[in-house]
Amino acid sequence: MLHGMLSKLDRLLTLEQASAHCDIPCKIYDPYMAQYSALSVLRMMDLIAELSAKESLSIADHAQLARVVAEKETHAEKAKHEVRVIWGDYFKQPQFEQYPDISDLVHRIMLAGSACKQGIERDKAENFISLINEFAAAFWTTKGIETYTATAPFPPSVPVVYAKLGD
Repeated sequence: MLHGMLSKLDRLLTLEQASAHCDIPCKIYDPYMAQYSALSVLRMMDLIAELSAKESLSIADHAQLARVVAEKETHAEKAKHEVRVIWGDYFKQPQFEQYPDISDLVHRIMLAGSACKQGIERDKAENFISLINEFAAAFWTTKGIETYTATAPFPPSVPVVYAKLGD
């Protein structure tokens, strides 16, 4: 009887987890998290390549490989999510007029992110980052903010589009 009551209480107290940007809309958008996540995908692919270069893998290496693959998957999905949120919540008619091909770009980003989840080829991750950089440049331009490209100061040390913010 006690077990039945606890089970009912547990069901009453169990809440569904919800996640969202905020859907208010709060007008706080930045493609940086998508870029960061895409960079992480590339870094994870580089780490996988390092492990695959070993003649044999220890149990610790296998565990490391499992963690790295899981992170690659998580970051690819996170990058896709961040782009979808900005595209769906921020882009409205004025931005679509300014960038009429933005929906096509977002679709290509979604496909590139999926390709990164499906494989470990570095060029796929480089393409993913390149497309997200293109998206970031378009986003900042719609806000009237200039951008510049610089090499990320951490591995994988590839070009990233940044907003040129004032003092």
